[in-house]
Amino acid sequence: MTDTFTLDTEKLGLYLAQHVDGFEGPLSAEKFSGGQSNPTYLLTTPTKKYVLRRKPPGKLLKGAHAVDREFKVLSALHPTALPVARALHLCNDDSVLGSMFYVMEFMQGRVLWDPTLPEFSKQERSAIYTEMNRVLAELHKVDVDASGLTDYGKKADYFARQTHTWSKQYKAAETIEIPAMEALIKWLPENMPAEDGLYSITHGDYRLDNMMFHADRPEVIAVLDWELSTIGHPFADLAYQCMQYYIPSGKGLPGLADADLKELGIPSEQEYIDMYCKRMGYQAISNWNFYLAFSLFRLASICQGVVKRAEQGNASSDKAGEYGDLVSPLANIALGLTKA
Repeated sequence: MTDTFTLDTEKLGLYLAQHVDGFEGPLSAEKFSGGQSNPTYLLTTPTKKYVLRRKPPGKLLKGAHAVDREFKVLSALHPTALPVARALHLCNDDSVLGSMFYVMEFMQGRVLWDPTLPEFSKQERSAIYTEMNRVLAELHKVDVDASGLTDYGKKADYFARQTHTWSKQYKAAETIEIPAMEALIKWLPENMPAEDGLYSITHGDYRLDNMMFHADRPEVIAVLDWELSTIGHPFADLAYQCMQYYIPSGKGLPGLADADLKELGIPSEQEYIDMYCKRMGYQAISNWNFYLAFSLFRLASICQGVVKRAEQGNASSDKAGEYGDLVSPLANIALGLTKA
C-alpha cells in the first residue's frame, strides 16, 4: 500500500468515536486488495469490525467515485428484503482522511471470485447461480418510490444516457486509439432499442465477486460495491452478469466462454435468462445482443478509467495498469455481438 492510501487511524478513531454509536478504539486499518475503484478497508477495534470505503485521493473523472451515492442506496435498501450491509456514517469532511468516506457494518462470509466455482460440487454451483438470479430479481422488484430513491436517477432513456456518459468517460481516459471502441461509440446510439417503460434500481456491477455469501450455505448475505448504482433498466444488470458467458477464462477477467457448463452444473446463458424472466414475469427479451454489447463496452470503458487512474498515480490497486490489456479484447467481443 502506498502512502496515498494509508489511513491516519488515530485521527479516524477519534472521529468515529464521535459519530458512530458504540465505536471504541484503538483502531487498526487494513486495505482490501480487491477492487479497482473506491479503496476499501477493514477497520478493527478490540470489540468490533467495520468496513470503510472512500473516494481515491487526487484528480478524478467527473461524477466518478460517488461514495455518498453508495451510502444513500445502502441506507434505503437495508430495510427491504434485499441483503445489504447496514450503512453507519457518511463523512464528507475531507479534512478527516483527505477524501469523502463512509463506514458500514462488517459482514462475515465468503466472497467467490471464479465463476466456474472450482471448489464446489455440481449441485452447489447450481444453487449458487440460482441464488444470484433470485437476488437480482429481488433488487429489480424494489419499489423505487417507496424506498425513498425517487431522486436516485431518471426513469427513462437509461441506455441512451449511459452510452453518452461512458463514451465521454472513455474518451477522457483514452490512452491509445482502439478501433473497436470507436466503432461501438458509433454503433450503440444508432441501434438503441425503443423505450419499453421498464425501470428499477440497478446495481451497475452485478457479478459473483460483488456478493458476500453465507459461510456454509449458498445464500447471499450482502450485495457489495454500489458505486455504479442508479435508477436504470433491469436488463442492464442481467446483461452485465451474462457477459461472463462470452469472456474466456485465463489472465484478466474470469469468464465462462470456454467452460463445460453442463458438466459444472452451471446454467447456460439462456437458462439463466429464462430463470430471471420467470421471476420477473417477462415473456422474452428483445434486442439481447444490444444489451450485451452495451455492457461489454461499458466494462471496457471502466477498465480504461482504471488505466488512466494508474497513470495519474491514484488507482486503488497495484495491478491497475494491467487493465489496459482488457479494453481491446472486451471491445472486440462486443463488436462481434453487433454483427451476430
